[in-house]
Amino acid sequence: MSFLTDASSEIIAPLLPLFLVGTLGTSVRMVGLIEGAAEAVAALLKLASGWWSDRVARRKPLIVAGYTIASVVRPLVALAQSGAQVLAIRLVDRVGKGIRGAPRDALLAASVPVAQRGRAFGFHRAADHAGAVVGPLIALACLQGLGMPVRHVFWVAAVPGALAVLVAVVFVRERRVTPAELKPVASPEPVAAQATATKAPLPRTFWSGIAPMVLFTLGNSTDAFLLLRAAQLGVATALIPLLWVVLHLVKSASSTPGGALSDRLGRRPLIVAGWVLYAAVYAGFAFAEAQWQAWALFAVYGAVFGLTEGSEKALVADLVPAAQRGTAFGWYHALLGVAALPASVLFGSVWDVWSSRTAFLAGAGIAILASVWMALQIRPRWVV
Repeated sequence: MSFLTDASSEIIAPLLPLFLVGTLGTSVRMVGLIEGAAEAVAALLKLASGWWSDRVARRKPLIVAGYTIASVVRPLVALAQSGAQVLAIRLVDRVGKGIRGAPRDALLAASVPVAQRGRAFGFHRAADHAGAVVGPLIALACLQGLGMPVRHVFWVAAVPGALAVLVAVVFVRERRVTPAELKPVASPEPVAAQATATKAPLPRTFWSGIAPMVLFTLGNSTDAFLLLRAAQLGVATALIPLLWVVLHLVKSASSTPGGALSDRLGRRPLIVAGWVLYAAVYAGFAFAEAQWQAWALFAVYGAVFGLTEGSEKALVADLVPAAQRGTAFGWYHALLGVAALPASVLFGSVWDVWSSRTAFLAGAGIAILASVWMALQIRPRWVV
């Protein structure tokens, strides 16, 4: 399901920044506004859908609804005549993402034992990124092999999107959490008390655990800026989808090993290592001067996601009891998504007013601060 959805999304994603700036004539700041606002809307809806999925103890209906909305709306970018229209389409697309995200993560956490949680989230991200490999390759084949205009390529995204909805409806199965699974490790509270966890506040360790993630996100702008920087360094428009493929190949290859490694070494060491590597990559983009450096930096950048994505989601699942995981993932996505809006807008503004180098160095500095904060965090109490 996630593989097909990302294939659909990534047919469009690597071409969208260049379509906005080159075809529709929008500013770099507008690119940041579109991507940041879209992610912020998705994040807020993830909070609501995660909370609701805990209350009704059902994940699948929200998952199916979310994938359906996004798959129907996404290809309509082909009809856009202005940046404002792209913004509207992206917002509705992200409504679908917002509805499905937190319930899907909670369903996944309930589907595997705790000893495999990091590996499971890493594998999910690997499948997601594999779709992001296939999507740009389809776009490249359409552009180069078939000579399609960019707008026609956007329509092709409807096919894997429809298949994703079919998989969601027919094959996704929901595993119900039993009362025994609501008990935390080393907790004096009885299982019966944990059955009402959906009405209790989230643990303090959860909030302290995601706080550094929010700080990191403030320096983690949309990857659309990396594509614009690659174009600055001389990467041809027709090769941008291939550059996107390189990024997601590394993401996909590193996600499962990275998540599994967090099961053995702990979540925080992997997250800190990934954020430090992120800072190094952003510093590299700041000082890069040649086309080959863009290709190399994109490849290294992919390893950041392998180290962090599965580890972060597994950490969120570790920090709360099972009955609150929909709400916890909702808050996780909401806070990071809301932080992504000012991150992208400010990055684009700094780029426009000063330079791309200043913007990338600022992002690297924030990542280092977040790494130090995460390294100082205590161990979680909830892990079941």
